[in-house]
Amino acid sequence: MWYYEKIGGSRCPIVDTWWQTETGGIMMSPLPGAIPLKPGSCTKPLPGIIPEIVAEDGKPVEPGHGGWLVIAKPWPGMLRGIWGDDERYKIQYWSDVKGKYLCGDNARCDADGYYWIMGRIDDVLNVSGHRLSTIEIESALVSHEAVAEAAAVGRPHEIKGEAVAVFVTLASGYEPSDELRKKLRDHVRKEIGAFCVPDDIRFTTALPKTRSGKIMRRLLRDIAAGRQTTGDTTTLEDFSVLAKLRSDEE
Repeated sequence: MWYYEKIGGSRCPIVDTWWQTETGGIMMSPLPGAIPLKPGSCTKPLPGIIPEIVAEDGKPVEPGHGGWLVIAKPWPGMLRGIWGDDERYKIQYWSDVKGKYLCGDNARCDADGYYWIMGRIDDVLNVSGHRLSTIEIESALVSHEAVAEAAAVGRPHEIKGEAVAVFVTLASGYEPSDELRKKLRDHVRKEIGAFCVPDDIRFTTALPKTRSGKIMRRLLRDIAAGRQTTGDTTTLEDFSVLAKLRSDEE
């Protein structure tokens, strides 16, 4: 909405697309001037693309409910193999939902047929039997005026299985405090429900990102769980961010 109002002067359409490297091109996108926009939605599939939202058993879910995004029919440009490893290609994309391409994304389709991408399948937390999308928790947090950026991850919890830990960068003019932490928890409760309320809220001046701007959640999961990072960190843009988060934890 900020981009639409400030950059586009409230008159230029903001085209939000969904696609993957594996799909060979854009799969879902509004046609500017022809399809009404909904902020945050990639709207509808392009001609010839047949997406579906299914549960883990492969059965379609009701409109408005979240599930796995799959593509039901072949399309031009689709990935047809992995170089030197055809078996991995079959297992990765075709083994979970029989006869359909599994995108690896969670999504929902509303009553108007508009698609909303909710994050990666592996970016889901299992808290006391509730499957929570990290992107929904993050969206709830950034809708608060004090929050500039947020990242939600899970950490082990002996009773709930996983606990929700969030790392929050504050907007200009706000300072970390226990009072603000309580306000943010109350805000998440109001926006999406009590079972989504973060167990931990950690304030930070920056989040660990790749050079292309993608948050490195794997590193945040290690920090939240109190583990040392042993994986590859060569794509990390600013190592001082990771060091600062580690020092704050100690």
